[in-house]
Amino acid sequence: MPSRFATLAILLGVVVRCAPQLRAQETASDTLLTVNHYLEWERVSDPQISPDGSQIVYARSRVNQLEDRWDSELWLMNADGSKPRFLVKGSNARWSPDGARIAYLADGEPKGTQIFVRWMDAEGATSQVTRLTETPTGLRWSPDGRAIAFVMLVPEQETWSISMPAPPEGAKWTEPPRMISRTHYRQDRVGFQKEGFTHLFVVPADGGTARQLTRGTWNVGARFSGISFAGPDVSWTADGKTIVFDGVRDEANADRYAESYLYAVDVASGAVRQLVGEKGWWHTGVVSPDGRRVALLGYPFTTQTYRTEDLYIAAVDGRGMKKISGDLDRDPANLEWAPDGRSVYFTAGDRGSQNVYRADTTGRVQPVTSGVHMLTLASLAKNGVAACARSTFHEPPDVVRVDLTRGTVTPITHVNADVLSDKRLGAVEEIWYTSTGNTRVQGWIVKPPSFQPTEKYPLILDIHGGPHGMYNVGFDYGYQNYAANGYVVLYTNPRGSTGYGTAFGNAINNGYPGVDYEDLMAGVDSVVARGYIDTDRLYVTGCSGGGVLSSWTIGHTDRFAAAITDRCVADWAAMYYSSDFTLFTEAWFRKPPFEDPAEYAERSPVKFA
Repeated sequence: MPSRFATLAILLGVVVRCAPQLRAQETASDTLLTVNHYLEWERVSDPQISPDGSQIVYARSRVNQLEDRWDSELWLMNADGSKPRFLVKGSNARWSPDGARIAYLADGEPKGTQIFVRWMDAEGATSQVTRLTETPTGLRWSPDGRAIAFVMLVPEQETWSISMPAPPEGAKWTEPPRMISRTHYRQDRVGFQKEGFTHLFVVPADGGTARQLTRGTWNVGARFSGISFAGPDVSWTADGKTIVFDGVRDEANADRYAESYLYAVDVASGAVRQLVGEKGWWHTGVVSPDGRRVALLGYPFTTQTYRTEDLYIAAVDGRGMKKISGDLDRDPANLEWAPDGRSVYFTAGDRGSQNVYRADTTGRVQPVTSGVHMLTLASLAKNGVAACARSTFHEPPDVVRVDLTRGTVTPITHVNADVLSDKRLGAVEEIWYTSTGNTRVQGWIVKPPSFQPTEKYPLILDIHGGPHGMYNVGFDYGYQNYAANGYVVLYTNPRGSTGYGTAFGNAINNGYPGVDYEDLMAGVDSVVARGYIDTDRLYVTGCSGGGVLSSWTIGHTDRFAAAITDRCVADWAAMYYSSDFTLFTEAWFRKPPFEDPAEYAERSPVKFA
């Protein structure tokens, strides 16, 4: 969100030069959604329903205005939404198998993030379980509730071949040089990463010393082009003797592009065995309730930059792997085994929306929920009731209860209702239009709250990143804020986007930017043809992959009055030679730039400046 507000401020400043009647500074308003109201905003995520389905604990974050950050709290309520109350400061809560405790992450001693356990009885006793020097992630209880597994960085010590004098006490010397030995040495929103590798640990649930299970110069956790994919996925077997995890166990080449595998580690001995041997992108192993099977996501290795993932099941030793997602041609995510172990629930994005599906072990796939919303399956109780997060055009993410046997969705929180109760929001209209090659493309228009079709409005085209991503029907504060300032906003899913199948998503393979630009311009043409857009005030912006396309756009047309290219690539060869994203760059071209510089030049926006 902050990047969009920065974009808004710059756009408003640009508009002063193009249209003097508009002011750069946003006017304070009690009825329109301004940037100032974002300081009152709250975020809801990660609802976890208790094993018996009676209670839900969820993360509720608010803006810390004094220290310019988000602070996370855990809140508890009954499963019907009644009796909501603050529980503790922290995040990433996970219920113990018997529902008597929760494990969670919070600031602790000696410093930084630590694992805590809170008893959920009337006393509510809380214990700090770890005293770690690095940040733990991916908490998972053992089936008997005696231990907690987690993933954590194991730093590597920098070694120097020369000796340097130690600074005197209290001296302010220049920071020493940083030794870098890996290609991926920094990360967005993190900065320089510590040298080291992520590994699997277990710690007694009542406190004690964490024991490292995996070791070596490789990472636990699937990584796409060496960058962390979606956090570590670890899952215990029912007997508590084995933990299944994903990653690349190759000490000679830990950073591979679009490769990941499934492994199992013996908790007692630390012995690791590989469950899926076929070269490919395999991740998110979730063990069935009876401990006999594992569900996983992925596909065999491909040189395509995009293809939809499939859902598989296999025996817990890796044998007999078979696909059970049929011909869905959408990306499954958020896997949860049904309590009886006969099917797997998951979510999948489709044409801007996301719903819950069920795949039984024979390979039959059925939708469970329907609707124009973003529904994220977070947890599932033994009674078949799930806790999810849900958002729509005019509803920010909140907790909903979903009866998976009936497909009913019941909202149970409304944390931003106080902020939005007196605000006029812009209407959102879905559009479909035709681009080159007779391609049908989906998009959405956000209109100012006081929109009149007989008036003329400036237009902002916002392009998503990835470039394999999906703009969706969820609430977008930035777009509503633009609309409140008198802009029409257009956002679309051009070719290359996810949510429309492999062929649509892979249409930009070895051709990006390309047909996606054509789809974006066709979208602008479609909105302009409606008659309410001031064609002298067209603006374009986008982040990452959207930044690339924004740069490409202003090199190929002069129809836009101003542009903001956010975190873009202007020169593909320069990125290859100077960034830590070399593996990603290679995948988008047939050869490296020192073998074929012409292709890199032809697809670099800077050539058309």
